[in-house]
Amino acid sequence: MSALEYARLQFGLTASLHFLFVMVTLGLVVLVAVMQTRYVVSGNPAYGRMARFWGLLYAINYAVGIATGLVMEFEIGLNWGGLSRLTGDVFGAPLALETLIAFVLESTLLGMWIFGWGRLGKRLHLALIWGVAATAMLSAFWVMVSNAFLQHPVGYALDADGTARLTDFGALLSNSALWFALLHAVSAAMTTAGILLAGVSAWRLSGAYRARRRRALGPDDHELFRRSLRLGIRVGLIGTFFTIGFGYAQLGPIGDNQPTKLAGGDDAIAQQAAMVARFGPGDYLPSDWVGTSLGAMTGIANLLFLLLFVAQVLTFRDTLIRRRWARPALWMLTVLIPLPFVTAIFGWIVREEGRQPWAVYGLLRTVDAVSPMSAGALRWSTFGFTAAVVALAVADWWLLARAAARTPGGEFGTDEETPLELQEATV
Repeated sequence: MSALEYARLQFGLTASLHFLFVMVTLGLVVLVAVMQTRYVVSGNPAYGRMARFWGLLYAINYAVGIATGLVMEFEIGLNWGGLSRLTGDVFGAPLALETLIAFVLESTLLGMWIFGWGRLGKRLHLALIWGVAATAMLSAFWVMVSNAFLQHPVGYALDADGTARLTDFGALLSNSALWFALLHAVSAAMTTAGILLAGVSAWRLSGAYRARRRRALGPDDHELFRRSLRLGIRVGLIGTFFTIGFGYAQLGPIGDNQPTKLAGGDDAIAQQAAMVARFGPGDYLPSDWVGTSLGAMTGIANLLFLLLFVAQVLTFRDTLIRRRWARPALWMLTVLIPLPFVTAIFGWIVREEGRQPWAVYGLLRTVDAVSPMSAGALRWSTFGFTAAVVALAVADWWLLARAAARTPGGEFGTDEETPLELQEATV
């Protein structure tokens, strides 16, 4: 393999695995905030227990996911020097904002929320988790602003040295490659979190978990997972609906901005000829991976919607839990947990592989974006970085599985409700 191929493989593997952490983090934090809001508004302790239990899973995934993000930062700086030199002034600005938000503001608010259980007033503590959710969304927004520039470069001008300089920040924010893609990604994150919630809850309510633990769930735990199951199915169904909708909504902008991405048949031949006439000799059509991934992503998404719709119907009067004939649906929900992650990887392939051979579509070829490094050096760094990210992913899955299997209670060092005098305090 060439240095370019190793650099692409390395970043593709790292980005795909990191994106899986992002999907859980982005979706689960919103659900935890909703649970805690219902607790504060209703005073029902079941929602407080839900917020603590699922909040622990969120905190674990966030902490490990940050480490995978750091690996990506190193890779961009080390392996893609040409991209940084030519367009770093443009796409680097949103990434800098994302770094400040994720590593400073979001992590600070999350730390205050984790250590604030039982120590801060309910309303202040609730504001913290909504602050974490808001900064998570802002972080995703700035990443997508930067990525949208790579898909459809706008708001720049080339100086005398051929370097892209930012001239119109507003054009970056109104990029036609941005908004539908952002809403598609956020909807996919909500789908992932909903299915994770429903799948884990279904497992905890199933006979398999009781047989493993050799005891039944207590009434409080049963209520926690019953409510979580219903919430997860509902959120997963709605999220899947909007994910599919915003996915189809991108077809128009993609056709305008990247005519080669989804071209096929005679249209592909015509687009190839047009690109050769405009940019010179070369192969401007993406690989067959794009069409295959698009078909797989669409098929899995539609299957998820159908299965979640059936599960939603079975939540009527708790049929899913109470009726023996409906119990196989609990197994189905648990088995569904990996599918949103698989679908996300296919979607990422469509978006990133589909713009090849461009690092910045129509502006910078990928072969010119890679750093001048030997294939041997990139081969060893690919092995090292990939091993590090895979190890983090395995550790995250193991920690999440242990947290999901534990008896609810004692998360974040306390299981006590906020003292009354702090509830009534105004901060």
